[in-house]
Amino acid sequence: MADAAVDTVVSVPIAVIGAGPAGLMLAHLLGRAGVETIVVDTRSRYEIETTQRAGILEADAARDLVETGVSDRILREGHEHEGIELRFGGRPHRIHFKELVGASVWLYPQTDVFIDLADARARDGGTVHFGVQETEVLDITTDAPRVRYTASDGTRHEIRARYVVGADGSRSMCRDLVPEERRARYGNEYPFAWFGILAEAPMSAPELVYAHSEHGFALISQRTETVQRMYFQCAPDESVEAWSDDRIWETLQARVAGQDGFRLKEGPVLEKTVLRFRSFVQEPMRWGSMALAGDAAHTVPPTGARGLNLALHDVKVLADVLPRALGSAGETALDDYQPRALQRVWRAQNFSYWMTQLLHTAPDGTPFGLRRQLGELDNVVGTRAGRTYLAEQYTGWPSST
Repeated sequence: MADAAVDTVVSVPIAVIGAGPAGLMLAHLLGRAGVETIVVDTRSRYEIETTQRAGILEADAARDLVETGVSDRILREGHEHEGIELRFGGRPHRIHFKELVGASVWLYPQTDVFIDLADARARDGGTVHFGVQETEVLDITTDAPRVRYTASDGTRHEIRARYVVGADGSRSMCRDLVPEERRARYGNEYPFAWFGILAEAPMSAPELVYAHSEHGFALISQRTETVQRMYFQCAPDESVEAWSDDRIWETLQARVAGQDGFRLKEGPVLEKTVLRFRSFVQEPMRWGSMALAGDAAHTVPPTGARGLNLALHDVKVLADVLPRALGSAGETALDDYQPRALQRVWRAQNFSYWMTQLLHTAPDGTPFGLRRQLGELDNVVGTRAGRTYLAEQYTGWPSST
């Protein structure tokens, strides 16, 4: 395919593979710096904006969307959360982020982040091609990499760039371009998954509720005043067809039940899915003239709400180093990217792993293991140091680190 004729050839400083939030935010930030980009994605815009994903943004990420001119919709339609609730042993325990670390997070679905970014790219005249096929990235070890793809009308196109950014998600094609003998992949598989639902119901709580019980984990989240997002721990091979609405609500109610009489507000289940997850990091995050960003380089369990925030931090760093690499600093400017990104990546990996093992019930768990978890949870909520650690990790770290 690489030697086949093409119908058009265009040149641009930066080509971006992947038009999710990471790829579009990078294109937006570079556009503000006067650097032209072309973004391509195999998915249609409709497919991306209707795939339900994460919903928690760090305050820094929310601020960046507003202050860089993407949209202020998060301020109008999002919900600022000043804490979360941990439920265990039949009792609620609030972790007050604002009181502990002076920070908060925003409940704002990833689909809305994508819509805002896609609209901003269209408004600003950015070039984004959705629904392409047969994408290839060539010559990344040279200073003239190329991207080839087939458009929806069957025509073949080539982008000639100085740098390529692979932001093509957890099933990344770009990550495989780093030679096997020169890359390291670190990961952890988990023996459970999340059964997720969207339900037509009022909010059951004003902020996220993380529930630990002998029956397994549950997370109570929100979307709007009338549609809620909830999850409970299940087996990775669980079938959604085996779960009626009644069985789903019975399971969720059992996992959040407590001495305070807390109950979820029920309603029709609009959507059911099984979400499998793992911990994963590939190093290096840069190879030749290509850099990896977001899920293409790393994924985390959703328990710590880090995935989207990590991706946005990656591209914030890239938006700083790429213009310098294109300018007088030259390619050595890119040497800053990996150490700055990876420090945050491994912090987030640690926190996400910690939250996951803290709150989930192991399939082969023992009574000792359950009691030990309760002791750890008591240490977290029962000491200011424990509460502060969780608050610092959950709300993120200063962008300079």
